[in-house]
Amino acid sequence: MSKTSNRFSPEVRDRAVRMVGEHRADYASEWAALTSIAGKIGCTTETLRRWCREEASRRSAPAAQAPDDKARLKLLEREVKELRRANEILRKASAYFAQAELDRQGKW
Repeated sequence: MSKTSNRFSPEVRDRAVRMVGEHRADYASEWAALTSIAGKIGCTTETLRRWCREEASRRSAPAAQAPDDKARLKLLEREVKELRRANEILRKASAYFAQAELDRQGKW
């Protein structure tokens, strides 16, 4: 890790990322916004770009799913488990009746 890894507090990082999002439309490109804002807070443009990418990945992580999505996912997983169990029961019953049919035909 570099010596400057803790140079900026989390509050400064969050504020800088918010500023990029809020003022992106004021610049010709995202890079121009990053360059301008990085100069104002005293970090490099690449550092600010990395903070923005980390924040974007945090927002899109599975943990960021809505509670409704989590509940729906849990319900669907439970349903899949029940269906697999039912399929296994049907498979065993089919094998049992097939064997019974073979045994019966041999007795005639």
